[in-house]
Amino acid sequence: MRKLTVVLVVLIALLQYPLWLGKGSWLRVWQYSQQIETHEKRNEYYRQRNDTLRAEVRDLKQGQSAIEERARSELGLVKQDEVFFQVIQNKQPASNKPTSPLDAKPVDSKLSSTDAATTQAKPSSPVDAVSPPAAP
Repeated sequence: MRKLTVVLVVLIALLQYPLWLGKGSWLRVWQYSQQIETHEKRNEYYRQRNDTLRAEVRDLKQGQSAIEERARSELGLVKQDEVFFQVIQNKQPASNKPTSPLDAKPVDSKLSSTDAATTQAKPSSPVDAVSPPAAP
């Protein structure tokens, strides 16, 4: 009876093997369904992009407004009797010093002996306490 049970268990295991680990197994079906989802998302993205490009081509073929808009934005063209104004925004120059002690970077704990000697002197402000790391 014991041999019969072992034989039946082995037979069931052999029958189950293709279902779980074989060529058409559940694992492979799951992997293929994941790949299909990925490809469908990618196809939807390309479909939307193609629709946008088709609409742009249609506008360029049919109307002058799309061509004029492109010429103005990409090429910087202006119509006759138009006045072109260019607005330039002044940017504040960035300073290398922190504006407050909280903005200062902490000093490395691994200072060489020469760096340790220079930082032991009491600085006049917290900003002066920050020294650049030593070059290797």
